[in-house]
Amino acid sequence: MTARPDNPSVIHDFVGIGLGPFNLGLACLTEPIAELDGVFLESKPDFEWHAGMFLDGAHLQTPFMSDLVTLADPTSPYSFLNYLKEKGRLYSFYIRENFYPLRVEYDDYCRWAANRLSSIRFDTTVTEVTYEEADGVYAVRTEAGDLYRARHLVLGTGTPPHIPEACQGLGGDFLHNSRYLQHKAELRKKDSITLVGSGQSAAEIYYDLLSEIDVHGYRLNWVTRSPRFFPLEYTKLTLEMTSPEYVDYYRELPEDTRYRLTAEQKGLFKGIDGDLINEIFDLLYQKSLGGPVPTRLLTNSALTGARYDDGTYTLSFRQEEQGKDFTLESQGLVLATGYRYAEPEFLRPVRDRLVYDGRGNFDVARNYAVDVTGRGVFLQNAGVHTHSITSPDLGMGPYRNAYIIRELLGTEYYPVEKTIAFQEFSV
Repeated sequence: MTARPDNPSVIHDFVGIGLGPFNLGLACLTEPIAELDGVFLESKPDFEWHAGMFLDGAHLQTPFMSDLVTLADPTSPYSFLNYLKEKGRLYSFYIRENFYPLRVEYDDYCRWAANRLSSIRFDTTVTEVTYEEADGVYAVRTEAGDLYRARHLVLGTGTPPHIPEACQGLGGDFLHNSRYLQHKAELRKKDSITLVGSGQSAAEIYYDLLSEIDVHGYRLNWVTRSPRFFPLEYTKLTLEMTSPEYVDYYRELPEDTRYRLTAEQKGLFKGIDGDLINEIFDLLYQKSLGGPVPTRLLTNSALTGARYDDGTYTLSFRQEEQGKDFTLESQGLVLATGYRYAEPEFLRPVRDRLVYDGRGNFDVARNYAVDVTGRGVFLQNAGVHTHSITSPDLGMGPYRNAYIIRELLGTEYYPVEKTIAFQEFSV
């Protein structure tokens, strides 16, 4: 759906800025609610979700029930199962007996949902948000000069690719993993490739490049700061940490404790699928039958510096357990270094209405509000430091949206679960 001008005299109940899976889920869940008038603004021309990582066979790390709507409204017409039915693939998915949708399939599902909604404005780049005291509304201005006014905002601008400080301003053609597929053909022509990172994306890229190492003849390095290649912890009692009870518990912890846990809990949502780790080992073993494989896997090694000269990267690392420095030279460089939230510049005029913690990050309230009124501006994702691993979890998206909808309406439209866990987190 293309952008169309808004009537500036209209005051919407809310404006959603950015359209990743979480705000798209909110759009789906608010579509049938006549009492809510909202509009969603997205700068891209169409929905796009990690298109650079649509590797063959790559799948979500959460089951299909963690779609846009099901865990808030199992009867919604925007469910993944309804998508499969309309696409004529429901029985095939059933026979497949695999709960985890392919990544490219999930993206297509989101596009399918977005194209059925009337509230989305693509090709609409927000440039400034101000607050009009007289009417008590936020004024959202766009690059095209349009104005959208609303009583509430829902921020869903996502987390942009993170480039380590050592690579800031680095020349050459290095890639963040978010652009891997688009540049894979050129990358394979290099004599050597170094991959930096430790999560699922790094593992998928390593496996993909290792699969073709003897075809293209490059040397391949995989370097991570982590002490080992951590598997994603996916046991059922651990999954109970994606629960309302754990959010309640986590929210009440001291700020310093929460930030410490944020670092310690990365393996709960940034680890590698255990089956993929085993497949990597099996592939290394298979290829080693013909002789040494031109690849290195290095752990405990933090990237400390980088330079680019005449087509070659010289990468400096520190082996943190040994306290030793070393360098690698590589023609190709792929940074699978994740994503980090950056507060949008368009919020600068209303920063005095937003609340921050002692470290300068949004102090996200239990109801996901980040403004001084406690119910005017809501934040999607970007709240690991306040809501733990529930923040990026796709399955908790419908729960958060049901919570936000309750705040917008002043009444509970979708049931908001309060207790689901068997275990107790606090004493």
